[in-house]
Amino acid sequence: MKTDGTAGRPAPFDELDRRLIHALQTDGRAPFSRIAAVLGVSDQTVARRYTRHRGSGAFRVLGLAEPRALGEVEWLVRVQCAPDAALPVAEALARRPDTSWVSLMSGGTEIAAVCRSASSEHSDALLLQKLPRTPSVVGVAAHCLLHEFYGGPQSMISKSGALTAEEAARLSPPPPLRPSPKLSTPPPLSTSFERGDPHEQGAPPLPVVLSDADRRLFEALGRDGRAPLDELAAVTGWSPTTVRRRLAALRAEGVLYYDVDYDLRLFGYGVMVALWLSVEPAELAATGEALATHPEVAFAGATTGPNNLFASVLCRDTSALYTYLTTRVAALPGVRTMESSPRIRHLKGPGPYLAFSPAAPRSRR
Repeated sequence: MKTDGTAGRPAPFDELDRRLIHALQTDGRAPFSRIAAVLGVSDQTVARRYTRHRGSGAFRVLGLAEPRALGEVEWLVRVQCAPDAALPVAEALARRPDTSWVSLMSGGTEIAAVCRSASSEHSDALLLQKLPRTPSVVGVAAHCLLHEFYGGPQSMISKSGALTAEEAARLSPPPPLRPSPKLSTPPPLSTSFERGDPHEQGAPPLPVVLSDADRRLFEALGRDGRAPLDELAAVTGWSPTTVRRRLAALRAEGVLYYDVDYDLRLFGYGVMVALWLSVEPAELAATGEALATHPEVAFAGATTGPNNLFASVLCRDTSALYTYLTTRVAALPGVRTMESSPRIRHLKGPGPYLAFSPAAPRSRR
C-alpha cells in the first residue's frame, strides 16, 4: 500500500480509487473489463488497484444476505460492561455468526452491535439469556430495527458522486424481482421468476429458505464477494455453471447483495458517531427520509424504544461533527431529544470476524 510519508500511514484513496470503490459498490462482481470501460482506464489498471488494496486490507468486496428477505429480524444492541470486561465481551460477540457491526463506544464501557434472529420470537437466546448472565455485563438494551431508510446495498460512497449517475447506471444490475413462493425453496438450477398475482402485490413476500449449500455459498461470499466460480463450486458441491445461475437467482430475488467494506481513514473520515434520536411519531417517516439524504449518514433506521430513529454518522473531525449536529440535525422536524455516542474501536463489520486483521475503522454502521 502507498503511504503518505507521515509515520508510515497509508495514503488516502485518490480519485481513481474512489471511482473503483463506487463501481464495486454498484456491482461487486462486475468484470474488471466492464469496470475499466466505465472508468476510462485499462483492465490491467483496475486489476492492479483492486489487488493492491484488497491485499493491504484497505477494502474488500463482500457478498451478503438481506436479512428481511430471509425473514430475519435485526436488533440494535447496546451492552454496558465493567471497564475491564468490555473488550473480551465485544470480541466474544464479534465471533458469533449472528452478529455484525460490533464496536466499542465512548468511555470503553459500552458495546454496540447488530444481532440477527430468525424471528422476533427467537431472539431470546442471546438477548435474554446469554448476555444478561455474562459476568461483568451490567446492562443490555435491545432495539428492534423496524425500517431501514438507508443502508444495505447503499453506502456512503453511493452519495459521494465519485461516479456520475450515467456511469453508475451502466454498472447497476436490474432491480430485484419480487420473491415468489415458488422460489422460497431454492433448487439451484432454477432461474425462472414469477412476480406473483397482480392482486397480491401488496402482500408481504414469503421469506426465502436457504439450502445448506446456499449457506456455504454465503459463508464464502462473506469472506470474498469476488471469489472465483471454481472456488465457490468447491464449497457448494455445485458446478461453476450452477453457481453462476444461483448467484444470479439470489440477487434477482433480493436475497444477495454486494457491499464494499473499506478503511474509513482512507476516505478522510476521522469520527464515527452513533446517533439516537427521539422523534414525534407523526414525523418519524419524514425525518428518517430526510436524514437518509444527509451526506454524513452511512445508515439510518427506525427502531423500537424511546429513541426511535438511529443513524451512523461519519465526519472528518469533531469540528465537522459539531457543525453537522447544529445545522442539518437541528433542522430535522419533530426531533425531541438527541443522544450521540462516538465509536472508539471497531471489531467487526458486515462480514465475518477477522481476528487477525488490524482494528481499523470500517465503513458504515
